[in-house]
Amino acid sequence: MSSKLTRTDIERIAALAHLELTEEEIKLFTRQLAQILDYAQQLQQVNTEDVSVQWHHGITAKPLRSDVLRPSLTRDDAIANAPESTPDGLFKVPKVIGE
Repeated sequence: MSSKLTRTDIERIAALAHLELTEEEIKLFTRQLAQILDYAQQLQQVNTEDVSVQWHHGITAKPLRSDVLRPSLTRDDAIANAPESTPDGLFKVPKVIGE
């Protein structure tokens, strides 16, 4: 049940993540990601039909605080704190990806 992950797949993933990989890293990550995908594929084969959904015994479902509706900033107050905004009341933020 070996993954069909290729070098091209790793290069594409690296490009999408804006990563520059060495030849050794490409080989390493191809092998490691294939192992991870193979393991995930094995997990898909586990029969969980008769397993009930439960919380871990150390975790309770009790909320830590009540969910209370409280007033928040008005749109004008929020926009007043923005370094730049659009005429229709949206925040304008600097581009940080793909520069």
